[in-house]
Amino acid sequence: MTHDLTAPDCADPALEAIRERVMRGARLSLDDGRVLFDTSDLHSVIGLADLVRRRLHGTAAYYNINRHLNYSNVCALSCRFCEFFAKEGEPRAYTRDMEYVRGQVREAVEAGATEMHSVGGLHPSLPFTYYTDLVSTIRDEAKKLGSDLHVKAFTAVEVVHLARIAKKYKGASAPGEEGRSARREGIRWVLSSLMDAGLGSLPGGGAEVFDDRVHDEAFKGKIRSDVWLDVHRVAHELGLNTNATLLYGHIESREDRLVHMDMLRRAQDEALTRLGYSGVAGEASRAHIENGHLGYTGGEGAGAPVVTLTKPGTPLPEKVAFGPGAPASPKAGYYQTIIPLPFFPDGCDLEHLPGPSGLENYRTLAVARLMLDNFPHVKAFWIMQTLPMAQVMLQSGADDMDGTVVWYDITKVGGAGTHQEVTPRTMQRLIREAGFEPIERDTLYRRVQRDGKQWRAVP
Repeated sequence: MTHDLTAPDCADPALEAIRERVMRGARLSLDDGRVLFDTSDLHSVIGLADLVRRRLHGTAAYYNINRHLNYSNVCALSCRFCEFFAKEGEPRAYTRDMEYVRGQVREAVEAGATEMHSVGGLHPSLPFTYYTDLVSTIRDEAKKLGSDLHVKAFTAVEVVHLARIAKKYKGASAPGEEGRSARREGIRWVLSSLMDAGLGSLPGGGAEVFDDRVHDEAFKGKIRSDVWLDVHRVAHELGLNTNATLLYGHIESREDRLVHMDMLRRAQDEALTRLGYSGVAGEASRAHIENGHLGYTGGEGAGAPVVTLTKPGTPLPEKVAFGPGAPASPKAGYYQTIIPLPFFPDGCDLEHLPGPSGLENYRTLAVARLMLDNFPHVKAFWIMQTLPMAQVMLQSGADDMDGTVVWYDITKVGGAGTHQEVTPRTMQRLIREAGFEPIERDTLYRRVQRDGKQWRAVP
């Protein structure tokens, strides 16, 4: 879906060159990103992001009927930004058994859900079979009820934890290519086992910000950027689609956010090339020379041709994967959406920090839409952005508000409890109020045709 649109005039002359590149669908440099973050002309930044969003999706705004299942809050880590985790034996610690899971699936199917989203803490003593049982229980219980419920589960951090407890991560700490090869072999074994059990895709959590300084101070013990990207690269090679997140507004800088976006889009260049897109050869290295800074070189996607979906007339990956003439089962996965997540300090070890302002939320999302030119979707996750802010974000670069959710135990904005639910009718109304057409999607961004709780996905 493409639309012939005109970019807004910019009050800040520094934005004019960026405006011209956006009109062509050309890749923006990190210097461009710095201008987008620093300019006082926020209105034009949002207008440019809205142009890209409408070029890709017109007036469509997506939502899904989903349900979150946090299987355990017990975690071996103690990240400073996290209020979710508990230690074994604490009164508020929990781990769900399979009977509980089956009950959640029955409720989800009864509500017409198309997706079960399941993540949890890094439990120090659960066996690997618990996780394959979790996935197969969701799949099998749903099938008994006549539903093709999609299982989206386990962040990259959890996948590495599962490789360790399954004793498939041996040799991963070795230096150089030997360690990376061992790491990927363990990740591939875990993901293949989970796919056999019914896993359909990976969420984007655990990325936080790709910066070692920030990780060492705020997320010590969590996997770093190279490992997170390895998990998603292997998932793509196996045919799984994944998402990506960016946690901002804590101890990171705007520069850290830009580097995070650049690393993601270079990884996506590689994924889309594998899917069959042809990019501009040499553009990646040229952009790297222009950007040249910060001491990161190589890595995933380095040297891959640049692929921009924002160039007028370029089909979106879901059309390539599921459209006419596409294979029934895509052989390569990719990043579907970027989800900028604002940091909320309440109740965690970093609660002395103020967190991002509303204007910073709008700017960061708009910059993400402009910089991540090869990500088909940008999500305004209403649980963390709030519903009113997510509505405005649909006019600031976002095309997706996530789903009905029901239970969410990880982040609670403004004193909210774990029961955080929006009905499909309310979601549709909110999207229309924002000036867009509500489109129900499945996890893979195919449109859903529905007859009550019965549904099917169409390309």
